[in-house]
Parts: sequence; structure tokens; C-alpha cells
Amino acid sequence: MEVVEDVLVIGSELPLRSITRDEHRLLAPPYPPKAPGRSWREYPPLSVVHYPPEYVHQPFAPPRGVYENDEIRVEWQTMKGRQPFYHRNCDVDEISYQIAGERTLMTELGVIEHRPGEFSRIPRGVAHDNYGREESHLLFYLPAPVAELAPAQRVSVPVFPPFPGWQPGEVNEAITQCMGTPGHDIAVFGVDEEQLLQQVHLEDRRMTVVRADPDRATTWLYGTERIRIGFVSTTPGAARRYRRRLDADEIQYQVSGRRTLISQRGLVDLEPGDFVRVPLGVAHAGVTTEPGHYLSLLSHRELPQVAETTRESQAYAPERLQSFDVEVHQ
Repeated sequence: MEVVEDVLVIGSELPLRSITRDEHRLLAPPYPPKAPGRSWREYPPLSVVHYPPEYVHQPFAPPRGVYENDEIRVEWQTMKGRQPFYHRNCDVDEISYQIAGERTLMTELGVIEHRPGEFSRIPRGVAHDNYGREESHLLFYLPAPVAELAPAQRVSVPVFPPFPGWQPGEVNEAITQCMGTPGHDIAVFGVDEEQLLQQVHLEDRRMTVVRADPDRATTWLYGTERIRIGFVSTTPGAARRYRRRLDADEIQYQVSGRRTLISQRGLVDLEPGDFVRVPLGVAHAGVTTEPGHYLSLLSHRELPQVAETTRESQAYAPERLQSFDVEVHQ
């Protein structure tokens, strides 16, 4: 079967080139090398990390790191209650995506009431705390400054008290570097929480809330010169089209729907709550029989997995590929 492969780079909406491929040869093991002493490396399968998208009760714990290098960190968090301290990043903008439940984000630039499907960005150097109500969310720490690529749906607002039942008490502020990873606090000290939250009245800036257009194929939301965060919509019945990114690892997080990721590192079924990393230079495509959405993070540098693997992709098998053709065209 003939398929098309798009060769892509960060920052360009159009492929550098589109190549017609024989799909079986694209996915099957290579021919044996003809040069004496030459051998191809053994490539590892794709690995999937899964955290339940719905709230699961557990004691408060620091966010779980999923992927990390020395400039980007991806975390998963679930909350019922306060954080309970204010946090100020020295080196990164902190972007969040609300998976499930409701969360009050309290900052010096105002308060945001987060609902599922919403993103916000906390600028570098802004103190913040969270009050979650049986919720889960993702955090992306990216080198500041990060540009917002989608229009704002609304902005943070002065709210006091920040949530019903709030009471003043002893609370700390932590100044951190290295993307806020545990053990990288620089200074921790007590603060007057009311005074901190009233700072909003002296500030001209506000934080924005963005939400992707679910009807667009891809909505790019945040970016730097060499990093992008986007929201991708998938629909059943479309012809398979492969992508090969020359300059970026791609982290995908399945938001809704189920799909099969086909790649030169194997095939794997994805469901809501799954993370997967497609390494730079690896051709991949998707098959879906139901509408769905996933988040895409492009990193110009390798972004290693730091969480425990839940499962791995399975080696390419021609009969599996043939079954997709039947499903897609029924």
C-alpha cells in the first residue's frame, strides 16, 4: 500500500517535502547490510506511561515527573485541597492543562477558576498556589519567555477571598530553580497570604486562559523558538499520512478517544491518560475509529522519560496493518 510521509520541522506549518512510500517497507525491518562489518542498531520500542485521567483519592504528594531534560519538565498532578505553599519559579514559565475536576489557581496576577480542557501560563517569577477539588492536571515547565499562540478566552481576575471557606493561616513561599524539581529550593519563608494576593491591584498584567478549537486539526497554543505545545483533533476514516520530524522529539498525551499509533518503533493502542514519546526522526501515523484529541509537545532536544513504563509498543506485523484498512474503510 502506498502512503505519504510528510517531513516536518518546528515552526513551519508546511512540510519540507512529502514523499510517497511503500508502507510495508517503511515499517518492516531493513534489508541486511551489504557492507562487510556493517550492522544496524537495535531500536527500542515506544514506551507508554499511564496515569488515570479521573481523580483517584490519595494523600497530597509532589507532582509526578513524566519527561525531563535540563530545560523542560512534564508533570502529572492530582489534588484535593491546597498545595499547600506558594511557589515562584526562577527560570521557567509554568503552563498547566486541566484534565478533570476543578482547580483554583491563586497568584499575584489574579485568580483563575480552571475547568477541564483549559490551559494557562504562569509567567516566570510569579508566586502561585492551587486549591483543587478532586481534580487532575498536567504541568509543562518551559524556558522563559514562552509566547502564547492562541487567543485568550478570559483572563485572571482579582478575587478575595480566593475561594469559599478560605481562612488566613501560616503559609510559606518557596523560591525554586531547575523547574521546581524537589530539592532545588533556594529560599523558603513565611508570607502574609492576604498581602500577597492583594498585589494584583498593583499589577497591570493578567494571566490568560486559552482553550483549543476542537474542530481544528491542530491548534498551536504555546511556543518558543524550538518548543511547541499544541492540541490535535483526530477523526475516523481519513487516509493514513505519516509524519517524520527532523528536529524534535514529540510527546503525546491522549485526552479523549482511542487510537493506534503506528511507527517505525512499533504499534501501540492509546487511551485517555496515556503518554508516549516519538523520538526525533521516527516516522509515525495514527488510526482511529472514533473522534478523539491529544496534546502534542515538540522539543528540539531529546526529552527522556523519567516515569515508570506502563506498557510498550508491539513489533510491526503486516496482518495488523491490514486489519486497520478494513476498519477505516468500513
